[in-house]
Amino acid sequence: MSTLLTDWRDRTTHRRVWALAAPMILSNISVPLVALVDSAVIGHLPHAHQLGAVAVGATLYTFLAWAMGFLRMGTTGFAAQAAGRSDGAALRQILLQGLLLAMVLAMFLGVVALPFSHMALDMMQPSADLKQLTLEFFHTRLFGLPAALASYALVGWFLGTQNARAPLAILLTTNLVNIALNLWFVMGLDWGVVGSARASVLAEWIGALLGLALTHKGLRAFPGHVAWAALKRWHSWRPLLAVNRDIFIRSLALQSVFFLITVQGARLGDATVAANALLLNGLLLTAHALDGLAHAVEALCGHAIGAQDRGALRRSLTVAAGWSLLASSAFALLFLFAGHLFVAMQTNISDVREIAFEYLPYLAALPMVAVGSYLLDGLFIGATRAREMRNAMLLSVALIAPFAWFAEDFGNHGLWLTFILFMLLRGMTLSVVAWRLNRNDGWFAGVAGRGKT
Repeated sequence: MSTLLTDWRDRTTHRRVWALAAPMILSNISVPLVALVDSAVIGHLPHAHQLGAVAVGATLYTFLAWAMGFLRMGTTGFAAQAAGRSDGAALRQILLQGLLLAMVLAMFLGVVALPFSHMALDMMQPSADLKQLTLEFFHTRLFGLPAALASYALVGWFLGTQNARAPLAILLTTNLVNIALNLWFVMGLDWGVVGSARASVLAEWIGALLGLALTHKGLRAFPGHVAWAALKRWHSWRPLLAVNRDIFIRSLALQSVFFLITVQGARLGDATVAANALLLNGLLLTAHALDGLAHAVEALCGHAIGAQDRGALRRSLTVAAGWSLLASSAFALLFLFAGHLFVAMQTNISDVREIAFEYLPYLAALPMVAVGSYLLDGLFIGATRAREMRNAMLLSVALIAPFAWFAEDFGNHGLWLTFILFMLLRGMTLSVVAWRLNRNDGWFAGVAGRGKT
């Protein structure tokens, strides 16, 4: 306990954590802000199926895009360790590899997206109006996929170099442009649901181009040259691909849970899927804010591991954990006492509001349940311990499966209870693995081999 208090009182670590976390929280919050604006704009159109179409279409797009989240997470860990070694050549190689992977994966997803969307909607069995609008929204969003994946790689690379200002610029620009275009296209030009999708596509491309422009300044801090010959050798890709493979499996399992929530909600009716989407916007807000602290953990812990500094690793984790608990408590109180205002702000459709009000207690419980998994994700990403993350996630999904099957008979209440239990299991499984690694000094074992590409 005395060690924890000493670590918590280290002012230098607090400054380092917040130097990275504050810009990332600010930029991250702009992501759910876009979802809130989407809901507020579309939610004040006359029909529930319009709001439902944006919710379902965004879920389908997110399932594909966020399953590629390893482009950010894998890049961050390797870039952080390369920065810790002051290896400018490795940083350049990691950046190029991330961008090349983004382009290849965007082309692959573009091929599978159309059959995927029809298969997913057949599973959901939505109304005809909801299905048609969802397909229009989703197909339009696909034009922004290459830019979105490139931005993942860019943001991850900048975070690894402990540059939080560039991700702030990328994400704020993307999301503020998205909000402005949403208001113009939907309300000003009366383009409806498709207008919302067009706004997102244009914003994603603007953000990606800005990120590319900022890399020149970021590279000047780390002198070196690109080893072009190494990009042609499989050996130079193997560590990054191995980590990305494991993070991909982990992300796919996580996104599958969110996807199945949408599928089950859609089967319960247009109003229910719309209400669940409004509540999940609250989770999105919480997750992205707390992820600002998790991003700080990724960069600082990855840097400490690259520099073989055990004290810095422990202090960074302690300080970030303390602030994460405080922030999650604040969000829980916010949704508990002001959740009705949060829902009312997003829609004036009475049926959707009534359903959302009924399930607000679940939203209030989620921040405290999920905080541990967000923080530990940051630690594992910074340590490039993707295999352990993957195994913990697969175990959590396997453990929740029988509960999900049993809860089907309890409708939307069963759905939310299953989701809360799943988030709790995520944190518990990661905690057990982290405890075992810490006991065996496993965070630093074989770091040289994992940190070089």
